[in-house]
Amino acid sequence: MTDLRIERVEATTSEALLEDWRHVHNVIVPPAALSLAEVRERAGRYHLEVAYLDDVLVGCTTVRPPEGAANAATVIARVLPGHRRRGFGERLHVRGLALARALGATTVETVVLAANAEGLRFALAHGYVESDRYTLPGGGDLWIDLRLRGG
Repeated sequence: MTDLRIERVEATTSEALLEDWRHVHNVIVPPAALSLAEVRERAGRYHLEVAYLDDVLVGCTTVRPPEGAANAATVIARVLPGHRRRGFGERLHVRGLALARALGATTVETVVLAANAEGLRFALAHGYVESDRYTLPGGGDLWIDLRLRGG
């Protein structure tokens, strides 16, 4: 089995890596599609990675550092539809959790577009429980915040 190659995406990263992260994000959450400039800005605030199987893009992750009274980090793993159910999401999620813990998080959260039924099933199957439902100002799409049970 060929292993995943995971690359860090930083504000100073090559445009190709930024574009790959952007592509996966925009495919999975089209109502929140980002421009290249927005991805570059996020890469300066969050820990972003892209994952490849050989040279084929399969997914990306976002880890938002811990903040607030709950010391909560947000971990988001995204896998392109053609690569799901092969363990990539699991591997990306475990990697994101490890980073969140290394950053000192005592609580881990995630967020899923409600229309992403597979993403919601993944989160629930991995111990997350729903904590909030909302729409963003000016938007009509429903988002679900979830918190990892037990931290």
